[in-house]
This record gives sequence, structure tokens and C-alpha cells, in this order.
Amino acid sequence: MDFEFFKVEVDQGISLVTFERPPANAFSDAVYRELVTLSKFLDEDENGRVIVFAGSDKCKAWIGGADLNDFTKLDYQSRIDRYDLVNEANDAFYRIQRPVIAAIGSHAIGAGMTFAAICDIRVAAENMYFGMTEIDRGTTSTGGLAFNRLFMPVGKTREMLFTGRRFKTEELIDTGFFNYSVPKADVLRKSLEIASIIAGKSLEALRLTKRCCNEVETMPRGEGRRLAQEYSARLTASMEGQEGIRSFLEKRDAVYSHKS
Repeated sequence: MDFEFFKVEVDQGISLVTFERPPANAFSDAVYRELVTLSKFLDEDENGRVIVFAGSDKCKAWIGGADLNDFTKLDYQSRIDRYDLVNEANDAFYRIQRPVIAAIGSHAIGAGMTFAAICDIRVAAENMYFGMTEIDRGTTSTGGLAFNRLFMPVGKTREMLFTGRRFKTEELIDTGFFNYSVPKADVLRKSLEIASIIAGKSLEALRLTKRCCNEVETMPRGEGRRLAQEYSARLTASMEGQEGIRSFLEKRDAVYSHKS
């Protein structure tokens, strides 16, 4: 499928998505609309079992925030309407039933932080800048506030929100927001290394594990545990679940129906 802003390459179960919108890879209304279509495509493509999301080397940021050119004509109601589009796009990507690895080879600002947070695993380049700078534009972060509170200490999130300061990769390592910090040249390699491990797993197990992770995050402990047990029971009774169990007992590699 052809996209204007995204390039999709699928190889051995890994869907490599490259975002390219020079000069800064800013998210415009058009990008958000295409993101909805992209998410549907990735969710329905059974050739891919894990997604790596990278930014083009032609752009000066992984995601450089929202395109402020779209904001000059906004009033209160049109701003609310735009949020509806943003929410639809981010939620569609968040709900893709595949693990998503963010290969963050450059800066992530504003909407870039929100997008990084809705990915499952984050590999960041050293010496890059990350921030929620909306306060410097006289506004406030919305998606960043909602998602980053789940993945970063509250105090650090609020410092980013109130100061608008850009933090270097190394300043955020201890927060746990990034899984790995590596030299820029190694970001994609490390991301694909992780993806290659995931790509060998059962597609149905990956789907339900991703769905479970998303749903359990905001549930009370007991409800989340019960949901995880329901999904586990469903997988145990499935053909792929039985294959995984037999292969372990027989000391051989599992052969899943969706494994290329």
C-alpha cells in the first residue's frame, strides 16, 4: 500500500515503518489522517508480527512535534475538532495488535514525546533532545500528559510540562522511559535486533499480549489479573498455544502457522 508520509517494508515478520516529512517530521492534520489508514493496514497485515517505527535521515527530528502552520487559523471549536482527529490517530496506532518499537534516531518534541510513549519499546540515540514544549507556545500538553504519566515519574513529567525545557537523552535514562540509549548509528540495528526476537513468536500470542498490556495499564489490579488469565486460558487452548507447549517438552523450535 502506498502512503505519502510513511514507507512500509516487511521482511521476515518485521514491518519497518519510516516517517518522512521534511524538514522536521512535524505532525500535520494530513499526517494524522494518514496515520489512521497506516494503523489499519499494519493491524490487518499478517505478514508483519512486530513493527519498528523510524524517522527518515533526511529530517532533523524523529518527530518534531505538531505542525504549527495548522494552528494559525484555529479557534476554540476547531481546536477541539482537531483534537478529535489527533485522538483518533493516536488511539488507532496505540491499539495495533503488534508490539511497536520506536527507533528514535533523532529529537522528539511535543507530539513526538506522545508518540514515543504509545510505542511499546523505545530505543533512543544518545545526545538527542526530548521535551514537551507546549507551555512555550502558550498552550499545554495533552497527549504527553496522558501517556507519559504511565511511563515516567510524575515529578519529571511535570518538570517537562512546566518548564518546556528540552532534556538530553542522558537526563531521562534513569526514568525508565527508554529501554536503550545507543549511538545514533546503532539505533536501527538495535531496534531490528529486538524485533527479530519478537518476530519468531506466535502471532496470536503477540496480539493478545499487546491487547492485554494496553487494557491492564488502567485497570485495578484484580480486574487486570483476571483479564490476563482469560487471555492466557484462551491461548493455552489454541493450536499455537499447544504447539508452543509441545515444542518445549519435545526440546525443539516451535512451528507456528503464522511464522514465515
